[in-house]
Amino acid sequence: MLSFGSGPLVLVGAGNMGGAMLSGWLKKGVSGSSILVVDPRPSDAMSSKLAEAGARHCESAPEGVTAGILFLAVKPQLMDTVLPSLKPLVGQETIVVSVAAGKTLSYIQSHLGQAACVRAMPNTPAMVGRGVTGAYANERVSADQRQAVEELLKVSGPVEWVPTEGDIDAVTAVSGSGPAYVFYLVECMAEAGRKAGLQADLAMRLARETVAGAGELLYQSPDDASKLRQNVTSPGGTTAAALSVLMAQDGMQPLFDKAIAAAKTRAQELAN
Repeated sequence: MLSFGSGPLVLVGAGNMGGAMLSGWLKKGVSGSSILVVDPRPSDAMSSKLAEAGARHCESAPEGVTAGILFLAVKPQLMDTVLPSLKPLVGQETIVVSVAAGKTLSYIQSHLGQAACVRAMPNTPAMVGRGVTGAYANERVSADQRQAVEELLKVSGPVEWVPTEGDIDAVTAVSGSGPAYVFYLVECMAEAGRKAGLQADLAMRLARETVAGAGELLYQSPDDASKLRQNVTSPGGTTAAALSVLMAQDGMQPLFDKAIAAAKTRAQELAN
């Protein structure tokens, strides 16, 4: 049974990420009666899930409630509108956890007061219990509070704590946005397969299953990625021929350097 203090676990925003976290909490033993979801327009499926779990739902922040943990799962662009109404939910013992990209702890505290705060960046594989989350806690977060937050975050995968808040922007660029890069890799592989003569639907199935299978192998294997790559690559073979292009001076690494830098810069811009 997960524990998170004397007040309810308040989830603000029950969209894809918030909904994925909520599902994980319920599966791991958090009682629905201890959860309060604040969302003006939850989906029909989410409304049914809340009713089935016995969780309370409000369209806006209710009066007379002090959160044990206040979990902010709203889009960064909505934070200016949403945060002021949430201040009454924050008490001296409340832990505030935000998954909004780019929004700094100082920004959150400017709306909610000097609370114990954690910035976290999960990614969309959390929806299937295979995500990874980078997290940073401010100095007001105690060891016990940090552990409580980690228990909530790790229902969707491992949690990696970073030493500085600035690192969260890099985490956002690598793992937060990273699933989109992998999905685009599938698109590119499938299109290249089509151009090589395969039927488009067959090329897509091959690319999709290859990336999914390689990810599972990486997940299960004790070897690092470079070792697994070398295991596939026979000297002078077909894989080596392809890697001579992908690993060239103008290949994937400099392209990814630029992509990650662009995502990190955008995360920093979202703070303003």
